[in-house]
Amino acid sequence: MMDRLSSMNAFVMAAELGSYARAAERLNMSAQMVAKHVAALEHRLGARLLNRTTRRQSLTELGSAYYERCKHILTEAEAADSLAQIMNDTPRGKLKVTAPVTFGSYSLMPLVTAFLRDNPDVEIDLHLTDRFVDMVEEGYEVAFRIGPLATTSLTARPLAPYRLVVCASPAYLAERGTPRTPADLEHHECLGYAYWSRPADREWSFYQGSTLHKVQVASRLQVNESKALMSAALDGFGIVLGPEDFLRPVLKNGELVQLLPDFEAPSRQMHLLYTANRQRTAKLRRFVEAVIGRFGAT
Repeated sequence: MMDRLSSMNAFVMAAELGSYARAAERLNMSAQMVAKHVAALEHRLGARLLNRTTRRQSLTELGSAYYERCKHILTEAEAADSLAQIMNDTPRGKLKVTAPVTFGSYSLMPLVTAFLRDNPDVEIDLHLTDRFVDMVEEGYEVAFRIGPLATTSLTARPLAPYRLVVCASPAYLAERGTPRTPADLEHHECLGYAYWSRPADREWSFYQGSTLHKVQVASRLQVNESKALMSAALDGFGIVLGPEDFLRPVLKNGELVQLLPDFEAPSRQMHLLYTANRQRTAKLRRFVEAVIGRFGAT
Protein backbone atom coordinates (compact mmCIF):
# COMPACT_ATOMS: atom_id res chain seq x y z
CA MET A 1 0.00 0.00 0.00
CA MET A 2 1.36 3.38 -0.99
CA ASP A 3 1.95 6.11 1.60
CA ARG A 4 -0.85 8.62 1.10
CA LEU A 5 1.24 11.72 1.85
CA SER A 6 3.87 10.61 -0.67
CA SER A 7 1.12 10.07 -3.24
CA MET A 8 -0.34 13.52 -2.52
CA ASN A 9 3.11 15.07 -2.91
CA ALA A 10 3.62 13.31 -6.25
CA PHE A 11 0.18 14.45 -7.45
CA VAL A 12 0.83 18.08 -6.41
CA MET A 13 4.21 18.09 -8.18
CA ALA A 14 2.72 16.58 -11.34
CA ALA A 15 -0.08 19.18 -11.30
CA GLU A 16 2.30 22.12 -10.75
CA LEU A 17 5.06 21.07 -13.14
CA GLY A 18 2.77 19.82 -15.91
CA SER A 19 4.18 16.34 -16.45
CA TYR A 20 5.11 13.13 -14.69
CA ALA A 21 8.66 13.39 -16.06
CA ARG A 22 9.33 16.82 -14.52
CA ALA A 23 7.71 15.79 -11.24
CA ALA A 24 9.87 12.65 -11.20
CA GLU A 25 13.02 14.70 -11.69
CA ARG A 26 12.11 16.98 -8.78
CA LEU A 27 11.17 14.06 -6.50
CA ASN A 28 14.14 11.89 -7.49
CA MET A 29 11.97 8.96 -8.59
CA SER A 30 10.87 7.46 -11.89
CA ALA A 31 8.00 8.83 -13.96
CA GLN A 32 6.36 5.43 -13.67
CA MET A 33 6.39 5.72 -9.88
CA VAL A 34 4.80 9.20 -10.06
CA ALA A 35 2.08 7.70 -12.27
CA LYS A 36 1.53 4.88 -9.74
CA HIS A 37 1.13 7.40 -6.89
CA VAL A 38 -1.48 9.38 -8.86
CA ALA A 39 -3.24 6.16 -9.89
CA ALA A 40 -3.39 5.06 -6.24
CA LEU A 41 -5.13 8.29 -5.29
CA GLU A 42 -7.56 8.00 -8.21
CA HIS A 43 -8.34 4.40 -7.20
CA ARG A 44 -8.96 5.49 -3.60
CA LEU A 45 -11.25 8.33 -4.72
CA GLY A 46 -12.93 6.37 -7.51
CA ALA A 47 -12.48 9.26 -9.96
CA ARG A 48 -9.87 10.81 -12.23
CA LEU A 49 -7.72 13.66 -10.96
CA LEU A 50 -5.83 14.37 -14.19
CA ASN A 51 -6.91 14.31 -17.82
CA ARG A 52 -3.93 13.02 -19.77
CA THR A 53 -3.23 13.09 -23.51
CA THR A 54 -0.02 12.45 -25.44
CA ARG A 55 0.71 16.19 -25.49
CA ARG A 56 -0.56 17.62 -22.22
CA GLN A 57 -2.32 17.02 -18.95
CA SER A 58 -4.88 19.07 -17.06
CA LEU A 59 -6.69 18.85 -13.75
CA THR A 60 -10.27 17.59 -13.68
CA GLU A 61 -12.80 19.57 -11.65
CA LEU A 62 -12.29 17.13 -8.76
CA GLY A 63 -8.52 17.23 -9.33
CA SER A 64 -8.46 21.02 -8.98
CA ALA A 65 -10.30 20.95 -5.65
CA TYR A 66 -8.29 17.96 -4.42
CA TYR A 67 -5.04 19.74 -5.39
CA GLU A 68 -5.87 22.70 -3.10
CA ARG A 69 -6.66 20.37 -0.17
CA CYS A 70 -3.46 18.38 -0.77
CA LYS A 71 -1.38 21.57 -0.76
CA HIS A 72 -2.86 22.52 2.61
CA ILE A 73 -2.31 19.03 4.07
CA LEU A 74 1.29 18.87 2.87
CA THR A 75 2.05 22.34 4.28
CA GLU A 76 0.65 21.31 7.66
CA ALA A 77 2.60 18.02 7.58
CA GLU A 78 5.82 19.90 6.79
CA ALA A 79 5.13 22.32 9.64
CA ALA A 80 4.58 19.39 12.00
CA ASP A 81 7.80 17.71 10.88
CA SER A 82 9.76 20.92 11.47
CA LEU A 83 8.48 21.41 15.04
CA ALA A 84 11.61 19.87 16.52
CA GLN A 85 13.81 22.34 14.65
CA ILE A 86 11.51 25.24 15.50
CA MET A 87 11.45 24.37 19.21
CA ASN A 88 15.15 23.69 19.71
CA ASP A 89 16.15 26.53 17.34
CA THR A 90 19.13 24.62 15.96
CA PRO A 91 19.62 25.46 12.26
CA ARG A 92 20.25 22.33 10.20
CA GLY A 93 19.67 20.96 6.72
CA LYS A 94 20.06 22.32 3.19
CA LEU A 95 18.95 25.84 2.25
CA LYS A 96 18.41 26.47 -1.47
CA VAL A 97 19.13 30.11 -2.40
CA THR A 98 19.21 32.04 -5.68
CA ALA A 99 20.71 35.48 -6.39
CA PRO A 100 21.84 37.66 -9.33
CA VAL A 101 25.32 36.76 -10.60
CA THR A 102 27.36 39.88 -9.74
CA PHE A 103 25.67 40.54 -6.39
CA GLY A 104 25.98 36.87 -5.44
CA SER A 105 29.64 36.62 -6.43
CA TYR A 106 30.95 39.82 -4.87
CA SER A 107 28.52 41.03 -2.18
CA LEU A 108 26.67 37.97 -0.93
CA MET A 109 29.45 35.37 -0.79
CA PRO A 110 31.18 36.74 2.35
CA LEU A 111 27.86 36.53 4.21
CA VAL A 112 27.27 32.96 3.00
CA THR A 113 30.66 31.68 4.13
CA ALA A 114 30.34 33.46 7.50
CA PHE A 115 26.85 31.98 7.96
CA LEU A 116 28.12 28.47 7.24
CA ARG A 117 30.97 28.91 9.74
CA ASP A 118 28.47 29.99 12.41
CA ASN A 119 25.99 27.20 11.58
CA PRO A 120 27.95 23.97 11.03
CA ASP A 121 24.82 21.80 10.52
CA VAL A 122 23.56 23.88 7.58
CA GLU A 123 24.33 23.38 3.87
CA ILE A 124 23.67 26.13 1.30
CA ASP A 125 22.94 25.39 -2.36
CA LEU A 126 23.49 28.82 -3.99
CA HIS A 127 22.47 29.24 -7.62
CA LEU A 128 23.56 32.47 -9.35
CA THR A 129 21.59 33.59 -12.38
CA ASP A 130 20.31 36.87 -13.84
CA ARG A 131 17.16 35.27 -15.24
CA PHE A 132 13.82 35.41 -13.41
CA VAL A 133 13.52 32.38 -11.12
CA ASP A 134 10.13 30.90 -10.19
CA MET A 135 10.89 30.02 -6.57
CA VAL A 136 7.95 27.65 -6.10
CA GLU A 137 8.40 25.76 -9.36
CA GLU A 138 12.18 25.47 -9.02
CA GLY A 139 12.21 24.68 -5.31
CA TYR A 140 14.10 27.69 -3.89
CA GLU A 141 13.49 28.80 -0.29
CA VAL A 142 15.21 32.20 -0.58
CA ALA A 143 15.77 34.61 -3.49
CA PHE A 144 17.45 37.99 -3.86
CA ARG A 145 15.81 40.30 -6.42
CA ILE A 146 17.26 43.52 -7.83
CA GLY A 147 14.90 45.94 -9.55
CA PRO A 148 11.14 46.58 -9.33
CA LEU A 149 9.25 43.80 -7.55
CA ALA A 150 6.18 42.26 -9.15
CA THR A 151 3.19 41.29 -7.04
CA THR A 152 4.00 38.09 -5.19
CA SER A 153 2.51 35.77 -2.56
CA LEU A 154 5.98 35.39 -1.06
CA THR A 155 7.29 37.40 1.89
CA ALA A 156 9.39 40.31 0.55
CA ARG A 157 11.82 42.15 2.84
CA PRO A 158 13.30 45.40 1.47
CA LEU A 159 17.09 45.58 1.55
CA ALA A 160 19.45 48.53 1.14
CA PRO A 161 19.40 49.83 -2.45
CA TYR A 162 21.96 48.38 -4.87
CA ARG A 163 24.24 51.35 -5.57
CA LEU A 164 25.75 51.98 -9.02
CA VAL A 165 28.75 54.10 -10.00
CA VAL A 166 30.13 55.25 -13.36
CA CYS A 167 33.88 55.05 -13.97
CA ALA A 168 36.69 54.68 -16.52
CA SER A 169 40.41 54.02 -16.61
CA PRO A 170 42.99 56.84 -16.49
CA ALA A 171 44.21 55.73 -19.93
CA TYR A 172 40.73 56.12 -21.46
CA LEU A 173 40.27 59.55 -19.88
CA ALA A 174 43.72 60.70 -21.09
CA GLU A 175 42.77 59.70 -24.64
CA ARG A 176 39.10 60.76 -24.78
CA GLY A 177 38.77 63.39 -22.07
CA THR A 178 36.76 63.41 -18.82
CA PRO A 179 32.96 63.87 -19.02
CA ARG A 180 31.75 66.65 -16.71
CA THR A 181 27.98 66.19 -17.15
CA PRO A 182 25.76 63.23 -18.08
CA ALA A 183 25.16 64.84 -21.50
CA ASP A 184 28.90 64.51 -22.24
CA LEU A 185 28.49 60.70 -22.19
CA GLU A 186 26.80 60.87 -25.61
CA HIS A 187 30.27 61.42 -27.10
CA HIS A 188 31.92 58.51 -25.26
CA GLU A 189 32.14 54.73 -25.57
CA CYS A 190 29.74 53.49 -22.86
CA LEU A 191 29.95 49.79 -22.03
CA GLY A 192 26.56 48.09 -21.90
CA TYR A 193 25.40 45.27 -19.60
CA ALA A 194 23.30 42.82 -21.63
CA TYR A 195 20.52 41.33 -19.48
CA TRP A 196 19.25 37.78 -20.00
CA SER A 197 15.70 38.98 -20.78
CA ARG A 198 16.28 42.30 -22.57
CA PRO A 199 18.90 44.30 -24.47
CA ALA A 200 21.54 46.44 -22.78
CA ASP A 201 20.34 49.77 -21.35
CA ARG A 202 20.73 52.57 -23.90
CA GLU A 203 19.50 55.24 -21.49
CA TRP A 204 21.53 56.05 -18.38
CA SER A 205 19.98 58.24 -15.67
CA PHE A 206 21.61 60.44 -13.05
CA TYR A 207 20.35 62.70 -10.28
CA GLN A 208 21.76 66.06 -9.24
CA GLY A 209 19.79 66.78 -6.10
CA SER A 210 16.19 66.23 -7.15
CA THR A 211 16.87 66.92 -10.83
CA LEU A 212 16.87 63.87 -13.12
CA HIS A 213 19.26 63.84 -16.09
CA LYS A 214 18.75 61.19 -18.77
CA VAL A 215 21.27 60.54 -21.51
CA GLN A 216 21.19 58.25 -24.53
CA VAL A 217 24.43 56.25 -24.66
CA ALA A 218 25.89 54.03 -27.35
CA SER A 219 28.33 51.17 -27.25
CA ARG A 220 29.81 48.76 -29.74
CA LEU A 221 30.22 46.24 -26.90
CA GLN A 222 27.49 44.64 -24.81
CA VAL A 223 28.36 41.86 -22.36
CA ASN A 224 26.19 39.84 -19.97
CA GLU A 225 28.85 39.56 -17.24
CA SER A 226 30.16 42.36 -15.00
CA LYS A 227 33.73 41.09 -14.70
CA ALA A 228 34.11 41.09 -18.48
CA LEU A 229 32.76 44.65 -18.67
CA MET A 230 35.22 45.73 -15.99
CA SER A 231 38.06 44.10 -17.96
CA ALA A 232 37.11 46.18 -21.00
CA ALA A 233 37.07 49.33 -18.84
CA LEU A 234 40.45 48.45 -17.29
CA ASP A 235 41.78 48.00 -20.82
CA GLY A 236 40.79 51.60 -21.55
CA PHE A 237 38.04 50.75 -24.02
CA GLY A 238 35.17 52.67 -22.46
CA ILE A 239 33.11 53.95 -19.53
CA VAL A 240 31.31 51.43 -17.35
CA LEU A 241 28.24 51.83 -15.11
CA GLY A 242 28.32 49.07 -12.51
CA PRO A 243 27.70 48.00 -8.91
CA GLU A 244 29.67 49.97 -6.33
CA ASP A 245 30.48 46.86 -4.24
CA PHE A 246 31.92 45.11 -7.27
CA LEU A 247 33.97 48.07 -8.53
CA ARG A 248 35.21 49.31 -5.13
CA PRO A 249 38.62 47.47 -5.18
CA VAL A 250 39.68 48.86 -8.57
CA LEU A 251 38.41 52.33 -7.66
CA LYS A 252 40.38 52.20 -4.41
CA ASN A 253 43.66 51.24 -6.11
CA GLY A 254 43.20 53.79 -8.90
CA GLU A 255 42.83 51.35 -11.82
CA LEU A 256 39.46 52.99 -12.49
CA VAL A 257 38.36 56.55 -11.67
CA GLN A 258 34.84 57.45 -10.56
CA LEU A 259 33.24 60.01 -12.88
CA LEU A 260 30.54 62.67 -12.52
CA PRO A 261 31.07 63.23 -8.76
CA ASP A 262 28.31 65.88 -8.68
CA PHE A 263 25.76 63.42 -10.08
CA GLU A 264 24.39 60.20 -8.57
CA ALA A 265 23.42 57.14 -10.55
CA PRO A 266 20.01 55.85 -9.39
CA SER A 267 20.27 52.93 -7.00
CA ARG A 268 18.25 49.80 -7.79
CA GLN A 269 15.67 48.38 -5.42
CA MET A 270 16.65 45.10 -3.77
CA HIS A 271 14.47 42.62 -1.87
CA LEU A 272 14.86 39.32 -0.08
CA LEU A 273 12.05 36.88 -0.91
CA TYR A 274 11.15 33.73 0.99
CA THR A 275 8.17 31.45 1.45
CA ALA A 276 5.40 32.84 3.63
CA ASN A 277 4.77 29.78 5.81
CA ARG A 278 3.46 30.48 9.31
CA GLN A 279 6.32 28.47 10.79
CA ARG A 280 9.81 28.82 9.35
CA THR A 281 12.64 26.45 10.08
CA ALA A 282 15.54 27.66 12.19
CA LYS A 283 17.92 27.59 9.18
CA LEU A 284 15.65 29.96 7.23
CA ARG A 285 14.99 32.27 10.18
CA ARG A 286 18.69 32.57 10.98
CA PHE A 287 19.60 33.18 7.33
CA VAL A 288 16.97 35.92 6.99
CA GLU A 289 18.26 37.53 10.20
CA ALA A 290 21.84 37.43 8.87
CA VAL A 291 20.81 38.99 5.54
CA ILE A 292 18.80 41.78 7.20
CA GLY A 293 21.73 42.45 9.54
CA ARG A 294 24.15 42.79 6.61
CA PHE A 295 21.99 44.22 3.79
CA GLY A 296 18.97 45.64 5.66
CA ALA A 297 17.36 48.85 4.41
CA THR A 298 18.45 50.78 7.52
